[in-house]
Amino acid sequence: MTLLSKDDQEAVTTAINQVERETDAELVTVLTAQSDNYNYIPLLWAGILALLVPGIANYFGSWLGADTLLLVQWGTFMLLSLLFRVPGIQTRLIPTQVRHWRASNLARRQFLEQNLHHTEGATGMLIFVSEAERYVEILVDQGIADVLDNSVWEAIVADFTASVRQGQTRQGFLDCIAACGKLLKEHVPATHERNELPNHLVILS
Repeated sequence: MTLLSKDDQEAVTTAINQVERETDAELVTVLTAQSDNYNYIPLLWAGILALLVPGIANYFGSWLGADTLLLVQWGTFMLLSLLFRVPGIQTRLIPTQVRHWRASNLARRQFLEQNLHHTEGATGMLIFVSEAERYVEILVDQGIADVLDNSVWEAIVADFTASVRQGQTRQGFLDCIAACGKLLKEHVPATHERNELPNHLVILS
């Protein structure tokens, strides 16, 4: 998983510039490596399994004393807490619903933080990508939602998500921006020249 290079970022900026020449919509793109550190997930799983260990150990080894079982429980918790922090293992422990919920929350915060709700004519559009979660979302303000139903973005999001899964985030951005541009040119055409928000790709650390 690698965030986009300078050349990739410039390509995204160029694509946005081209689209905004033909529409009043204000596009902002945001990319993050991960929407949450999920530190609580390894601890939660380690805690659950550690609670089960004494009962299992006592069942198969009833000769063990209470002090020994307590030490086994503590040791299990500490060992699993460290093991479950390994990125490849941690990712598998996080339910998809939790990953998407955290990514969706971050997308909505970014919509506000990037001032997309303050554009003239309420024509802000956010294209949000969280790589670790393989999550893509398009959020639009009321001025666009009034003329384009949210369902029109579903196929675009699905294609972009597939690109992210294949490690082709740059191409995914370019294809997504171009596809959105076609719809915006038709339904939210340019009425005057303006550029209220930055066109560069916003990368969250």
